[in-house]
Amino acid sequence: MTEHLYALIMAGGGGTRLWPLSRQNRPKQSLPLVGEHSMFRVSVERLFPLLPPERIFVVTGQNHAEELRRDTPELPAENFLVEPFGRDSGPAAGLGTIHIAAQDPDAVIAVLTADHHITDIEAFLNVLKSAYQMAQKGKIVTLGISPNYPSTGFGYIKRGELLETVDGYKVYKSEGFREKPDHATAIEFVTSGRYSWNAGMFIWKASQALAEFERQKPGIYQNLQTIRQAYGKPDYAAVIQKVWPEMEKISLDFAIMEKAQEVAVIPADIGWSDIGSWSALYEVLHIERGDDQQNVLHSKNTDAIMLDTSGTLILSNRLVVTIGVENLIIVDTEDALLICHRDQAQDIRAVVNKLQETGKKNLL
Repeated sequence: MTEHLYALIMAGGGGTRLWPLSRQNRPKQSLPLVGEHSMFRVSVERLFPLLPPERIFVVTGQNHAEELRRDTPELPAENFLVEPFGRDSGPAAGLGTIHIAAQDPDAVIAVLTADHHITDIEAFLNVLKSAYQMAQKGKIVTLGISPNYPSTGFGYIKRGELLETVDGYKVYKSEGFREKPDHATAIEFVTSGRYSWNAGMFIWKASQALAEFERQKPGIYQNLQTIRQAYGKPDYAAVIQKVWPEMEKISLDFAIMEKAQEVAVIPADIGWSDIGSWSALYEVLHIERGDDQQNVLHSKNTDAIMLDTSGTLILSNRLVVTIGVENLIIVDTEDALLICHRDQAQDIRAVVNKLQETGKKNLL
């Protein structure tokens, strides 16, 4: 039974590495990057076999809340928790946790994200059930993804001793988080067989998470308590507007996870991908719909002519012709055209920074 299990979907990211399609007014979680529905809706729908809509909560920014509500009318409108502005994932997770704890003091919360691609939904839901059982025993559980290559773009979690096996899933003591490594270190991690990718999915008792905030980040904790005391009262909106600027801007990993007590890791093979860049999207799509030359056309309205072309992703609503190229990302929107090598897709964030520096805010 999982009667005290809740989901908290973090939907506040900007997705700058998916520019020019992802913009401030329509970030990547609102885009149908893999299927017909937005990444956000897909993230919500895959939880329905396990959780009723009233136990699925969302933290997002005030510029995106209405769009996300329209995208998932099944969820209660009050389950969308709105940040006045982004303060990174630490305060966002804390905000969701205090709201859920106010409704159910015994809540166990699965902190998830709105922009992950998961192909094995059954395995994902099963591992959440196992993590729920471990959280009820006092563990803060992180889902570790079995690495299939030495990625330098993900953080890692080191596995310690085997604690127990729950419904077929091995649960290990965590020996700590490791930041994004260089290539040589990533090879060492993967070769050792003791490391998993940190997918940023955590399952915790609400009370235990708040105790960690109090122990490690007392300033954030006090601000959260101020907001919690105003929950359900007429002055709630005024209180959060006053308190939120005082929140430290910090990621959840740095805020509490890296030094949290009683952390366990469950390695999970769930067909997970972080759609955080054009190269990552290409890796997902070329398996599902790539042609004989591993090219991918991502468009409903047009075709492409690709001569002597391989390993290339094209996203456009008009005809694109390529001749004699390989391993490119081509993204064509109404006001911007991106062409880059797949190996340099991570550098798109620098383009966004350049647009900000030069005052081209209409393109952000």
